[in-house]
Amino acid sequence: VEPGWRWELSPMHLLRLRRHTQDDDTLSPVLRLDTFKMAVHTPVPVVELLLRRLEASDGGLDSAELAAELGMEHQAVVGAVKSLQALGEVIEAELRSTKRWELTAEGEEIAREGSHEARVFRSIPPEGLAQSELMRLPSGKVGFSKAMSNKWIRVDKSAADGPRVFRVVDSMEDEVQRRLQLVRGGQAEKLGEKERSELRKRKLLAEVTLKTYWVSKGSAFSTSISKQETELSPEMISSGSWRDRPFKPYNFLAHGVLPDSGHLHPLLKVRSQFRQIFLEMGFTEMPTDNFIESSFWNFDALFQPQQHPARDQHDTFFLRDPAEALQLPMDYVQRVKRTHSQGGYGSQGYKYNWKLDEARKNLLRTHTTSASARALYRLAQKKPFTPVKYFSIDRVFRNETLDATHLAEFHQIEGVVADHGLTLGHLMGVLREFFTKLGITQLRFKPAYNPYTEPSMEVFSYHQGLKKWVEVGNSGVFRPEMLLPMGLPENVSVIAWGLSLERPTMIKYGINNIRELVGHKVNLQMVYDSPLCRLDAEPRPPPTQEAV
Repeated sequence: VEPGWRWELSPMHLLRLRRHTQDDDTLSPVLRLDTFKMAVHTPVPVVELLLRRLEASDGGLDSAELAAELGMEHQAVVGAVKSLQALGEVIEAELRSTKRWELTAEGEEIAREGSHEARVFRSIPPEGLAQSELMRLPSGKVGFSKAMSNKWIRVDKSAADGPRVFRVVDSMEDEVQRRLQLVRGGQAEKLGEKERSELRKRKLLAEVTLKTYWVSKGSAFSTSISKQETELSPEMISSGSWRDRPFKPYNFLAHGVLPDSGHLHPLLKVRSQFRQIFLEMGFTEMPTDNFIESSFWNFDALFQPQQHPARDQHDTFFLRDPAEALQLPMDYVQRVKRTHSQGGYGSQGYKYNWKLDEARKNLLRTHTTSASARALYRLAQKKPFTPVKYFSIDRVFRNETLDATHLAEFHQIEGVVADHGLTLGHLMGVLREFFTKLGITQLRFKPAYNPYTEPSMEVFSYHQGLKKWVEVGNSGVFRPEMLLPMGLPENVSVIAWGLSLERPTMIKYGINNIRELVGHKVNLQMVYDSPLCRLDAEPRPPPTQEAV
C-alpha cells in the first residue's frame, strides 16, 4: 500500500460481505479477492499519519522531510501540525528557517539542455553561420553575446552574404550548466560567492527561505485524538454529558474577522495630519474651492510677467470654455498693471505693455498661491491691519512630464504668515518647526528664484528609498510689488512656503514611484494595508545649561 493511503470497503460492499458470511465465518479465496477489488482506495488523514510517524520516532520529525516521504505538499503537513497545536499539549512544534539555493524555471532548462551560449556554439557548423540566421534561434540573442564575451566565436563582417559567425575554439566547457547541475544535486556550497552571484544576476538561481517545523511529542501525546467540542449546548447541560466531553479552549490571542469597511487613501491620512499640525501652530484654513482660476490671480497679482515661460501652454492648462474671467477688482487691476508696466513702490517694474485680455484668460490653477493672493487682498481691505497665519491644502494642475516624482495633477500645501518686520530668519525658523512636527529633520535650504518672492529658497529632504535629496518645498518672502498694490501697510512682510502632499507621503510610506501612489496603477491592497499616518516629531534633547 502506498504511504498515506489505505484500503477501505464501501458501505455497499460491506453489506454484500455480510450476506456472504451470515452462514459461514470464512470466505472463499475467490470472494476475498473479489471483495478486495471492490475496496475503495482512500487517503489516510494527515494528522493520523503524523501521529503514527511521531510515535515510531525517537526524538522528533521535520515537517519538510515528512512531506517528502509521504509524497504530499509541505503545506498539508503544516496544516496538520497547526491542527494538533490547537488541541493543547499533544505535540510540541518549533518553527525553523533555513535558506537554500534553488534553480529558476530557466535554470532548470539550462541544467538539462545546456546554457544559451553553449547551444549557440553547437549550432555553428565548421563553415560558419549567417548572423541573421543565428539570431533567429531560440537562444540566439542571449547566447550570441555570452559566447562572444567568452571568445568562443567571432563575427566576419566582410563575408559576401553579410556578417557570418565562426567558431574560434574547437570545443568548450559549459561551466554554467555544470554549476547549475551542482545546485540541483544539492551541492550549492561547492560554488563560490562570485559564481552564485553571477548565476543570480542571470536569473538562473534564487535564494529561498524554507520555513519548517520540528515536531516532537507533547506531555499529552496520544495517537487517538477525540474531537473537541466548540459549543456548549442546552442538551449537554440538561443531560450532564458536558462533564465527560473535552472542550476546545478559547484562543484569546486569535484575531477577529475584519469588518468590511471603506479605507482612507494614504494621501488623505497624511493630509489630515498636515491640517492638524497647521491648526496646532495657530493657522487658519483659507478657502480653496476654485480649481478654475483667472490668469490675473494665478500670475499677474503675484507680480509674474505675462511673458513668463510658466504662462506658456507647455506648462499650464488653459480653458477653452469659459475662456475668460468676467469679474475682476478693476481698481486693484489698474494698480497691478501700473506696477508691471511702469513700476512703483520702489520698483522699476518689467517695462512691457501689460494686457488685460491676457490677465482674463482662465486656466486650471498651477498653485494654491492664487488662493493666498485672494486671502491677502481681502486682508488688506480690513482696517486696521491684523497679523494672520493662513494655510491651504488642495489640488493644483501643471502640464508636467510624468516621471517617478512628477504628475500633471497633485496636491499643494501652502503656509502664509503676515506680520510686521518678518525676515528670512523667521521663515527658516518656521520651516524647521513645521518639518520637525512632520518627523522630517534632514533638511537643506537652497537659494532659488521666484517672480513673487525675494529672497527665495528651495527646501530639500533626504529620501531613504531613493537614496538622494528630494525637493519637498519652495519658500520665500513675498515681494513689495505683490503686497503693496493690494493695500497692505509698507512695514508688513509676508513669508510663505509651499510643498506637495505627495512627496512627504512617499517619504513617510517608503514609496519610490508617485504613480504607485496616485493614478490607475495604484494597488488597492496598498490602500487597504497602509497604516495610520503618525507624523510624530523627533524627540528633542533637553537643553543644557552652561556653568556660570
